[in-house]
Amino acid sequence: MGERGIDVKETSVRNGYVDLLRAAAIVLMVVGHWLITALERAPDGSLAAPELMAIVPWTQWLTLVFQIMPVFFLAGGYAAAGSWSACRAEGGTAAGWIRGRALRLLMPTGAYLVLALSGLLIAAAFRADPVLLRMIGWALAMQFWFLPVYLMISALTPWLYALHRRWGLSAVAVTAVAAVGVDLVVLGVDMEWAGRVGLLNYLLVWTVSYQLGFDWKDGGVTTRPWFGAVLAVGGAAGYAALVEFGPFPVSLVLVTGEEVSNTNPPSLAMLAWLVAQCGLCLLLAPRAERALRSARRSRFVEPLGRVSMTLYLWHMVPVLGAGAAFYLTDLAPEPEVGSGAWWAWRPGWILVLAALFCLLLLALRPVDGLLIRLARRARPQAAITGAWRTLLLTVGLAATVWALAHWAVQGLAWGGSPDWPTALAFGAGAALVGAAATRRAAAETTDMAARAGG
Repeated sequence: MGERGIDVKETSVRNGYVDLLRAAAIVLMVVGHWLITALERAPDGSLAAPELMAIVPWTQWLTLVFQIMPVFFLAGGYAAAGSWSACRAEGGTAAGWIRGRALRLLMPTGAYLVLALSGLLIAAAFRADPVLLRMIGWALAMQFWFLPVYLMISALTPWLYALHRRWGLSAVAVTAVAAVGVDLVVLGVDMEWAGRVGLLNYLLVWTVSYQLGFDWKDGGVTTRPWFGAVLAVGGAAGYAALVEFGPFPVSLVLVTGEEVSNTNPPSLAMLAWLVAQCGLCLLLAPRAERALRSARRSRFVEPLGRVSMTLYLWHMVPVLGAGAAFYLTDLAPEPEVGSGAWWAWRPGWILVLAALFCLLLLALRPVDGLLIRLARRARPQAAITGAWRTLLLTVGLAATVWALAHWAVQGLAWGGSPDWPTALAFGAGAALVGAAATRRAAAETTDMAARAGG
């Protein structure tokens, strides 16, 4: 369930280091989730998931390593700058490019949802415990927060890139200042509307990283080693000061009981650590790019890139499978969460999950092949012309973004059974995105590409 067959004019602008960053971000995120996931048998015999970072507070420091999404947005901005520039050079349309980028996320996500919701439906039909189904539904959707944010930022890329071309790094600075202002409102105004304003930072904070990727791709000042060093040191110092003297917690993920969260919505501290991570990536870029120029060294990155969406979407399924196979049967050791024995069991736990994940990847290969065939029929590179087709695309994107955001908050089975109204909204939205292009639009895209090449 990777992205093969759903490319949108990126093959000509590959960068081995960018691919490595994206792959490393996904792998670290998966390992981080596996590491902190604690399972145990509850007194009533059901499966429970204690919150490690609330029980053992020092583990919140681990999020400085495993909260790696700033790197993914940086790499995504780099790739999008090259893809959108290539699309414009060939006469493509903004709406067509946005549709192609959306399909890269929506098609594998749709396949995941069909199988996940079907599993929940079968479990509900056999009268599984609604509380257990609610927990499973949450685990299956906990990673969804990223998808609506990335879809929205991708949809704004043509305009964000235009601002970058006109203002350069000033566009990054303006976005960062706006994010700071939003967080100050959230912290300083004890009103319900302030919380709604804070939602803007889901876009503003992550767009800072994305826009830095634009400048990196275009060879701006971000390619200078001193610039990366300034960002890395300045961002880390800012994060340390905000945590030490401000109201912000150490953790870069949401922890139960915190009055202030660094990720819900993204805070000043999250912005500072984002700057530090991006700075480190930019500082290491020249040497890493030279090291990965050889085909032999860069070849190991390609398999991870092909299955990146699979890793992202499916990585909690092995956790649920291992919980049922080893904890509900009392086969797994159950030392006290956070104890020395519990940590000693962690490497074995991760190896078990990795083995189960490999089996899952093999089982998903037919689905991967089906997605490739469907992607070709969907014509992700087709241009979109006409106001009503653009409207179809806009409504479809809005519906899918709403559905994914809803699931990210409440899970796939909030009431103890699959959430069908939200599934219907997602399915209808994805269908509208797919229907926004016609065979005629695809033919026009081919003709424009031929003229550009001639």
